[in-house]
Amino acid sequence: MKKAKGILASLRLVNSLLLTRPSRARSLYFQVSQYSHLSPSFSSSLSKQAYTSSFLHTHQILYFSSKPSSIVELISANEWSEEIEQELEKSKATLTHETVLYVLKKLDKNPQKVSDFFNWVSDKIGFKPSAAVYSLMLRILGRKESMKEFWVMIQKMSKEGFDIEKEVYLTLLGTFRNAKMVSEAAALTQFFSKMVQESATNATVKGTVEVILGSDWSDELKKKLGEINLSLTDNTVLRVLRELRGYPSKAQEFFRWAGEHPDYKHNAISYNAIVRVLGRDESIEEFWNVVKEMKNEGHEMDIDTYIKLSRQFQKRKMMKEAVELYELMMDSPYKPSVQDCCALLRHISLSGNPDLDLVIRVTKKYEAAGHSLSKAIYDGIHRSLTSVGRFDEAEKISEAMKNAGYKPDNITYSQMVFGLCKVGRLDEACKILDEMEEQGCVPDLKTWTILIQGHCTALEVDKALTCFTKMMEKNCDADADLLDVLVNGLCSKKRVDGAYTLLIEMVKKARLRPWQATFKHLIQNLLAEGKLEEALKLLLLMKKHNFPPFPEPFIQYISKFGTVENAMEFLNALSIKEYPSSSAYLHVFQSFFQEGRHSEAKDLLYKCPHHIRNHADISNLFGSAK
Repeated sequence: MKKAKGILASLRLVNSLLLTRPSRARSLYFQVSQYSHLSPSFSSSLSKQAYTSSFLHTHQILYFSSKPSSIVELISANEWSEEIEQELEKSKATLTHETVLYVLKKLDKNPQKVSDFFNWVSDKIGFKPSAAVYSLMLRILGRKESMKEFWVMIQKMSKEGFDIEKEVYLTLLGTFRNAKMVSEAAALTQFFSKMVQESATNATVKGTVEVILGSDWSDELKKKLGEINLSLTDNTVLRVLRELRGYPSKAQEFFRWAGEHPDYKHNAISYNAIVRVLGRDESIEEFWNVVKEMKNEGHEMDIDTYIKLSRQFQKRKMMKEAVELYELMMDSPYKPSVQDCCALLRHISLSGNPDLDLVIRVTKKYEAAGHSLSKAIYDGIHRSLTSVGRFDEAEKISEAMKNAGYKPDNITYSQMVFGLCKVGRLDEACKILDEMEEQGCVPDLKTWTILIQGHCTALEVDKALTCFTKMMEKNCDADADLLDVLVNGLCSKKRVDGAYTLLIEMVKKARLRPWQATFKHLIQNLLAEGKLEEALKLLLLMKKHNFPPFPEPFIQYISKFGTVENAMEFLNALSIKEYPSSSAYLHVFQSFFQEGRHSEAKDLLYKCPHHIRNHADISNLFGSAK
């Protein structure tokens, strides 16, 4: 009851913030157009039914082939046994480095089966794990339920001369800390530190890297490399390449030099290591050349390398390269998962101005592997179409989804709302929510947030507040994300008082906890308008919500425009202790001096507690100012 009263109070507040009421939303009519821009394969796929998995049933070994996917299916569907091992024996000749990595990666949700397969392939088949395989094993086993296997794996790899990669160590450390595995984190740190100190290979690798980075590639540099006692093994080559990952051209030169050595021959392990280094903007041409060379040599890109490179391309908005990489892997034995396809389509749609040709290419390659379009794939296509304003085609996709048995949901409608808001068709975007309710799909908070953010981006803040009112009337509670949208929208229209009032009321009445960034943004806007009292109240509220202090804008403002009393109020609000730290006082004094306000600094000093006046740094500051 108390919360309901709070919401009603917030509704009244929102109404008071409105300057004008928006006009009634117009109806949205979609015109169905020809889908001529899409490929025949893509168009025909819209009428297909959902993909049915061909995985083996549990405890039923129906067949076996040497394909990597078949190995995964066999292990996934059955408990480990001698019978499984006998079936796997048939694949002995095809258990390459790439295949083992693929199987391990696909089984990563089941640490026990990962351990069973790894032990079988390494102990009974004689497979020699690489640093990449061991790193993947540690990432998979680094969880509470498989700690025993984790430490056994570390001992095994250490005995075989492999070290834990720094990136893997940091990943595992973060995992342990998040899981409150304090003793495990401490033990891992102790082991890693000891490993770094005792590893003889570290010094040799470090010396090699220093020589390579010390000058341009030349015969003289190669001569120096020859004088270093570096044993060229897969492990050492990988470690040097890893250290040179920020210098792709030098990494490639080292890769070529190592390949010319009579005692070493590149293989899938080293090829995958170098393509990880070259997969960036400045070396993308060399990347594709090495990928082609790797294929010609009979090696494949492993699935772990693919995932890392694909994420890297997507993060750097290299969508064309990400699609070409996806196509390459879908033509290999180590096909990416359905989730990888969905993630790629999502990143294409979020790239600002999605290239629909890339969407078609991904979808065609996905279908060519025997899959029918899933709901997530339909969503990926629909998202790209709405993002570029192709609403007629997007509506056609929605109809195809229905025909395939997938009912449009909040994701589907939210994407349409986002696209309409992006092109300024705000009334039609509002109408979508009415259409949703007519279809029995209740708009969720995410859909409302997209609609309200669209209005704020278009500087239609009053209409955004109207939507907010309507949302709460429908018993949909706001969250910190939506509050941040509204505060930023109000501040963009110079309505800082309204933003402040809204935040205070939502905290008090709806018991909402704002983001730290929301507090900071609003404080800066309040001080820009000289509203120190309100900003100080927000500082106290931040402290109540256990956020760290945010002193910088206050010190800048008070030193220029504030009084000694303002400075004391700020210092009192800054700390949960009886007195703020001496450094806080020091920063305020320094800022007063920088503004030439020496008398205010002295007056403030007289009001400070005894231990602050006698602090060495503060005494020196005032002594130097005399």
